[in-house]
Amino acid sequence: MSIIIRLAERYINRRFLQSILFVLGVALGVAMVIAIDVANSSAKRAFSLSTESITGSATHQIIGGPSGLSTAFYRQIRTELGIRTSAPVINETVRALELNNQPMRLLGVDPFAEAPFRPYLQTVDVDNENTTDTGFDTLTRFISEPNTVLLSETAAARFNINVGDTLTLRAGTRQVNVTVIGLLRPDDTVSEQALDDLLLVDIATAQEVIGRPGFISRIDLILQADAESIIQQIQAILPAGARLGAVDENNGTLAQMTEAFELNLQALSLLALVVGVFLIYNTVTFSVVQRRPVIGILRAIGATKQQIMILILSEAVILSLVGTALGLGLGVIFGRGAVNLVSRTISDLYFTVNVQRVNVEPFILIKGAGIGVFASLLTAFLPAFLATRVPPVGVMRRSQQEQTIWRLLPYITGVAVILGVGGLLVLGIQTTSVVLSFVGLFMIVVGGALLTPIALVVAMRLIPPVTGRLFGVVGWMAPRAVVRSLSRTSIAVAALTIAVSVIVGVSVMIASFRNTVDDWLGTTLGSDIYIAPPLLTANFSTVAVDPAIVDLVLSVDGVTHLSTSRDVNVVAPEYPDLPPVNLQAVDFDIAVERQFAWRSVDDYWAALENGAVIVSEPFAFRRGITQDNAQITLLTDRGEQTFPIVGVFYDYSTDQGKVYMARTFYDQYFDDPFISAIGLYISDDADIQAVVDDLRTALADYDLEIQANRELRSGVFEVFDNAFAITVALRLLATIVAFIGILSALLSLQLENTRQYGVLRANGMTPRQLWNFTLIQTGLMGIVAGLLSLPIGLALALVLLYVINVRSFGWTMDFYFIPQEFAEAFMVAVVAAFIAGVYPAYRITRLQISRAIRNE
Repeated sequence: MSIIIRLAERYINRRFLQSILFVLGVALGVAMVIAIDVANSSAKRAFSLSTESITGSATHQIIGGPSGLSTAFYRQIRTELGIRTSAPVINETVRALELNNQPMRLLGVDPFAEAPFRPYLQTVDVDNENTTDTGFDTLTRFISEPNTVLLSETAAARFNINVGDTLTLRAGTRQVNVTVIGLLRPDDTVSEQALDDLLLVDIATAQEVIGRPGFISRIDLILQADAESIIQQIQAILPAGARLGAVDENNGTLAQMTEAFELNLQALSLLALVVGVFLIYNTVTFSVVQRRPVIGILRAIGATKQQIMILILSEAVILSLVGTALGLGLGVIFGRGAVNLVSRTISDLYFTVNVQRVNVEPFILIKGAGIGVFASLLTAFLPAFLATRVPPVGVMRRSQQEQTIWRLLPYITGVAVILGVGGLLVLGIQTTSVVLSFVGLFMIVVGGALLTPIALVVAMRLIPPVTGRLFGVVGWMAPRAVVRSLSRTSIAVAALTIAVSVIVGVSVMIASFRNTVDDWLGTTLGSDIYIAPPLLTANFSTVAVDPAIVDLVLSVDGVTHLSTSRDVNVVAPEYPDLPPVNLQAVDFDIAVERQFAWRSVDDYWAALENGAVIVSEPFAFRRGITQDNAQITLLTDRGEQTFPIVGVFYDYSTDQGKVYMARTFYDQYFDDPFISAIGLYISDDADIQAVVDDLRTALADYDLEIQANRELRSGVFEVFDNAFAITVALRLLATIVAFIGILSALLSLQLENTRQYGVLRANGMTPRQLWNFTLIQTGLMGIVAGLLSLPIGLALALVLLYVINVRSFGWTMDFYFIPQEFAEAFMVAVVAAFIAGVYPAYRITRLQISRAIRNE
């Protein structure tokens, strides 16, 4: 056994370049999987720490609706029910110029009730270089002095803030100055990371910052496991719009929001691994072909099939371990870049997440290592198995490998058809499972790749008259050379086909999505100018704007009228496992021509003014709402209220969905006078930019963004491009892996056909002709890969648009055929193949004829 392993090691050392290609195939595939996992894990970890830093040791929470909870209700909980382990909390998002206008979490607490929940006040320290206060003095000031704030030592260092500095906190139309009186210095790095974007103030200061006296966001509770009677007592006195829930349940529903997004990224990373698998197969197959005479001799002198199998697999294990180790390192490096892309997308689309540290969990590395080694062994098994099935005499014949591929060609084609049809059948199953959808997609992609051998054969039989007329004798020879080495060229072309089909599919999907969103914005954004706080995200628009600002806005020259909206999160009791409902209440619909999936009335706005609602397509999808069960129950300040649904409209602002309600009815059910955004209409003779400038001057003291319609559309597409930025990197890496596959195949063919090239040179073929001979082969391989990738990529795009997208996010999108995307992808295949052929062609032209002929 040790002799066999030593043979494997010796071969690896002798064929170093070939081994490098194997290692790169494994490394890049593993790196992409690791990078996505690291990015997702880091974002999850940051969100988890952020949530834990706010919830602390609480087991349950009483959460208010849009109007919050009152301090009187908190006193009732603490005194009448005697629940001493209760603490009021205000949790909002603010900005400060001194903190580079970064979103910061404002946590308002009662210092006297905090001890059982959050240990932050126990970690208070001061900067003794700037003050003579002690930690005790700081706590005293925090309790007794208004408008004081504590922040973490790491945040203070990052923003160059010292004790005694003043921060101007801004939230909507509110602006309050607070003084930094101390720093939070936790003992461990986990707590340090959790506090990195936290501003700690007392309840009264928080109420002043947000402009809502007597307001509490929630009440944290620590209840024993057997506290059913206490829970019932709390339920009995809950205000109409409030709810009591376990902390784990509340946090879990938020975490569910990003599951589909993360799953889609993981699936794309696995596509790159599939491309790498083809590269591994090509390399192992060539190593077997290269040593067929040696294997034949070993078999002839008594080596068993098992020993030959071990020889080949041991090489794969050694190289896969090296490739996996390299892939783990590269994955962590790539992950650092992916973290920024993923966290930015999550913040834009779901909830604010501030990732300061890359989180590399041991499980991620173990998973990556397992995938790398397992994929390598699984891929190497087939060529190793085939090497043991051929008799010693057959092993020593070069033609045996090609005879095998030709004999298997009908079966490979049949499997391709079966996989394609099977994939369509899987996709046709009526289910909401995204995982099953990706299984069907992978079946179609792999089935398409398995059509490569037959496609190469057909193409190479049709093309010689064309290439022969263009390039002469080498034009006739090159197509035949591609087919003559079908066992290797087909694998390389298949890898490139998959990579380019991913480019086609994802590019067409993104372009279709972008055009759909553009059309939607054109029918939805009817106002000329929009005003809103800058911290609004797709699902958590909690910043309240004082409605008194309306009169100030109307006083600006050029403004004729306006529409206000209020975005809040409310609970739908029928769907406890889903996140809170995003409810939008408006004065009137600003949409130019709102598009509906279906509606049961002609004049939907009249229905809204009579108490009905309309919901977005993702909202209806996630809750199974159809025309047969068109109603939704919401928890309001008047208790549970059921509203009829008169339509489902198209909306791409959030994949969690939203409910649209008339403001008149919102005011009947919610004690919430605030607004979230304003849409302005200006006179025909007014200059939009001049009005925007006047508004920015008039509202300079407020933390509000003022954007013209065109600016807002541009901002939407900036968020859109950010969301898909990571897919660009994934497509690029998949193409790099495929490029290496083509390079590997060409180098393999060159080494294998060294004597043939020597004979051609000896018979008068010039170096230039040999150069053309090689590049024509690579060009033909690129053309076939490009042509084959177009229908596969189109199928991929259609599945992404009409199946996976719907099951992941609930959106209906229009398909846009954009010839440019197909042309660019085709050129990527051809150019990649040509570039991959340059080095092998150069090496061939440098051959010494005598040595080449003597080499076989």
